Amino acid sequence: MGSSNDYIHIVMVPFMAHGHLIPFLALAKQIHHQTGFNIAIANTPLNIQYLRSTLRGNPIPGIHFLELQFNSSDHGLPPNTENTENLSLDLIGKFFASSVYLKTPFYNLLKDIVKKQCTPPLCVIADVFFGWAVDVANSLNTINIAFSTGGAYGTLAYVSLWTNLPHRRTDNEEFNVPGFPDRCKFHVSQLHEFLRKADGTDLWSKFMQPQILSSFKSFGWLCNTVEEIEPFGLDLLRKYIKSPVWSIGPLLPKSWLINSSAPASVRQHAGKEPGISPEKCVQWLDMHSDDSVLYISFGSQNTISPSNMMELATGLEKAGKPFLWVIRPPLGFDLKAEFKPEWLPEGFEDRMSRNNQGLLVKNWAPQLEILSHRSTGAFLSHCGWNSTMESLSQGVKIIGWPLVAEQAYNSKMLVEEMGVAVELTRGVRSSISSDKVKEVIEMVMGKEGKGRDMKRKTQEIAEHIMAAVKDEGNEKGSSIKALDDFVSTITTARK
Repeated sequence: MGSSNDYIHIVMVPFMAHGHLIPFLALAKQIHHQTGFNIAIANTPLNIQYLRSTLRGNPIPGIHFLELQFNSSDHGLPPNTENTENLSLDLIGKFFASSVYLKTPFYNLLKDIVKKQCTPPLCVIADVFFGWAVDVANSLNTINIAFSTGGAYGTLAYVSLWTNLPHRRTDNEEFNVPGFPDRCKFHVSQLHEFLRKADGTDLWSKFMQPQILSSFKSFGWLCNTVEEIEPFGLDLLRKYIKSPVWSIGPLLPKSWLINSSAPASVRQHAGKEPGISPEKCVQWLDMHSDDSVLYISFGSQNTISPSNMMELATGLEKAGKPFLWVIRPPLGFDLKAEFKPEWLPEGFEDRMSRNNQGLLVKNWAPQLEILSHRSTGAFLSHCGWNSTMESLSQGVKIIGWPLVAEQAYNSKMLVEEMGVAVELTRGVRSSISSDKVKEVIEMVMGKEGKGRDMKRKTQEIAEHIMAAVKDEGNEKGSSIKALDDFVSTITTARK
């Protein structure tokens, strides 16, 4: 291997969504920190601009950003559409399909790297959705490693459901999924409408099936999870794909995992400006007792229907528990538009503010700081994997409301395998009642019974997560060892 500072050891290519870009960058930082390797992250210009912005003007010398040309207008998409952020559901499928056209610019970029340094990189680390990267890597004498930014259980459910479409072979609402034992039956309501309607000839199937099947041919997989918290899911995933799977998570800021009072690194990790200052959030949380506050957020790209928003607000008021709600316009409205009081019960925000029961934060909040605060007792979440890992790492119980992607499978695992969550409802088209909201909040946030059991289990999981990232002298956690083994394996493969 060359010793030049320009030598690229690993080239990464994430899918164009914030929930993928951020874990890829975190993985690049982790590998660079442990090995000193130079890493190049390739993506479209606007996503590269976004990744640079998350570093807040503090570039890391060993991490390089390389642009892949992409013109969304060529694929029937609005101009400058390079990310799923704020993309309407009817355009999401077209956007996924368009990502296949990154294959040629990526091949040319990798070929230029090989020509410049006279030897290929040790490996390509490509998103599971970019199965085409396997052929590109092989053609230039390197290997492809597939990276799943989700957990093991959710990843297996996602890839098996899309490649097998088992729900199409039965009239039952419950069915078995290849790769899972019979006891893990899935329900049709856990499938996003795109998957529910898929038959192998639709736009989604024609993208997902070849990309996932090609990713199965990768040299190995990386998974953003922890061996000790997902032994069942990891065992199933390894048996199904018949390849090495290195569990290298959680890909969260190390300084925050070890010491939760690291606001600068938290804001840097997120790459967004909060709708309220982190200091004001902390001041509000400081006014409440330990484990008393319910934090509510549906992720950076999701929202709920107008009727469900009304019912949720009414249920929160009935429950009487303090809450911090990251709120956006409901379904059917522009997510970036100003929030209107008419979407909530009359006088709701004033009442919540006046009696100090609720804090409504428009658009985005400093999630890591909220979850690590002593007063945060539970998280009403969409169960996206990044949010799930952030919550579990701080021992915070979860009320699940999965909406899209693999979120329902994450929720299923949190409820059935881990016992750290209760599902309020699922899907964007579901409906809830204020009484159900009140009932679930009271059960989860209770100090006895179910609430107490969930708290004990989340604290055990938090301890496992902290232990997994420990790196002190000869004492290394499982995720650090997994990354060491991954590096050793790709280095040996080169030899």
